[in-house]
Amino acid sequence: MGKLYVFGGRQRELGLKEMTYEEEWSRYESALIAEVDPETREIRICVEYQSPREARAGDKPSANFHSGAIVGDTLYTCTTTEVLIYHLPAFRLTGYISLPCFNDVHHVTPTTDGNLLVVSTGLDMVVKVSRKGEVLEEWSALADEALWTRFSRTIDYRQVATTKPHRAHPNYVFELGGELWVTRFYQRDAISLNDSHNKIELGGEMPHDGIVHGDRIYFTAVDGKIAVVNRETLKVEHMVDLREIQDKGYLVLPAWCRGLLLVNERTMWVGFTRMRRTKFRENLRWVKAYIPDTRLAKPTHIALFDIVEKKCLKEIELESYGVDTIFSIFPVPEQKRDNESIDPGKQIAIISNDAQSNEHNLQS
Repeated sequence: MGKLYVFGGRQRELGLKEMTYEEEWSRYESALIAEVDPETREIRICVEYQSPREARAGDKPSANFHSGAIVGDTLYTCTTTEVLIYHLPAFRLTGYISLPCFNDVHHVTPTTDGNLLVVSTGLDMVVKVSRKGEVLEEWSALADEALWTRFSRTIDYRQVATTKPHRAHPNYVFELGGELWVTRFYQRDAISLNDSHNKIELGGEMPHDGIVHGDRIYFTAVDGKIAVVNRETLKVEHMVDLREIQDKGYLVLPAWCRGLLLVNERTMWVGFTRMRRTKFRENLRWVKAYIPDTRLAKPTHIALFDIVEKKCLKEIELESYGVDTIFSIFPVPEQKRDNESIDPGKQIAIISNDAQSNEHNLQS
């Protein structure tokens, strides 16, 4: 069983006045990438990161690495306002893009044509950008709302702490059959962003990840379910309730279920983030159902499931290593050791304040 990369963040130490509610847009102090060895359970932090002042709202912004992708020896990830590209295994930063339309960014992934798709969740939209940060295309995640209806092109949304409540809260974008798709939290579905108007009705609770694997598409639902969808019919074939598998013999309150890595069609790693108090409960019926309960919450962890035998094969706790929230899980690529040194004068695409790419010297 190979090593894993886990994307997430470390929570701030809270003062007494902050213990009741600490909102997600200020809760996490550092974005983290951790390397996990499932065999030895050894964990090391590979990257710890905070956004620069020009790409964050206020002095106490939340810092997380959200969902991304790994292609060969290139790792793509994002914070709430930035896209970062690293060369593995040395985590040498080779690309950086931050645009005024980036707010609460949840996912970035490369496209088949060599550009990048970015889910700007705070603006209920998906953006296609070049490697130099040029905006090539934009899509609204709402069929009944044109782009820039609730928002303004003249505002730098990186400086806006939150635009909640969202109408769609898109989370994860993927390509399927020549079309671009995005999951929508509130509508409990995934929709095509092209002109086909195709939709995958997921029902149940709100989806997060959408992973295409073979003949199926696998969606996490944040309440702990996996929806298995036939990629031809776009219909749910079955739902797997991971709580029923994992919670046997345990006392555990709900956790955010997001971050999915398919080992094969029956075995998968899934991330679980301990739920904290927040004024935005996201209308989660499953949370409300557990509120009167006195059961204890499990710490943030990843778990390996056999969804055919319905067994939890392994759990690895991450909170004691400072990883308090999880967004993505990836296999560590097999590759030669990277002996390249980091060049502090490396030219990369960097922050754009006017939607035009600038070149800037990155200081290591």
